[in-house]
Amino acid sequence: MEETQKISTYRLDPRPSRFTIRVTAGGLLSAFGHNPVIGVRDFSGEVHFDPSSPESASVRMQVPSRSLDITGDVNEKDRREIEQIMHKQVLESADYPAIEFQSAEVKVTSSGAGQFRAEISGELCLHGVTRSQTIVARVTANGDRLRASGEFSIYQTEYGIQLVTVAGGALKVKDELKVSFEIVASAVRAQDTAAA
Repeated sequence: MEETQKISTYRLDPRPSRFTIRVTAGGLLSAFGHNPVIGVRDFSGEVHFDPSSPESASVRMQVPSRSLDITGDVNEKDRREIEQIMHKQVLESADYPAIEFQSAEVKVTSSGAGQFRAEISGELCLHGVTRSQTIVARVTANGDRLRASGEFSIYQTEYGIQLVTVAGGALKVKDELKVSFEIVASAVRAQDTAAA
């Protein structure tokens, strides 16, 4: 009987995951490809998902604001300047230390062989503002691993974030942020829960 025990709770694992935010720039310098990519280095949370009962799925995620940093081909001086602006002026990380998402409804359709399409509607709390957010993800369930990937957009001004300019206004950040993710979650066994 133990062999057929269903796995329904998964813990998000940032180590094998990839979670990035692409910032699009305007202004004079935008022609030079100055579009910073922000890496989300740390996050935590859980997914509840049973392939035999997908309508009961839920997602909870928390990201420490300070875990966001600049990735890619950026020199050290620019990296430090952009990260300082990001944490002090944009995210105001000292005042808003966490970014959180909690699903309210998950619609799942199966495409066979452990493959699913999930439309996740919930509330995203960013910069002290909570708004509705829908995320569409491709989900693969493979034994004790769950993998979800997709893209969605966030508009900074909807969360009370002022759009910043760099280099005396020559580089202006656009409102839309494009979030891309491939997140891996590992199954939580009954004995893991008991030990916690």
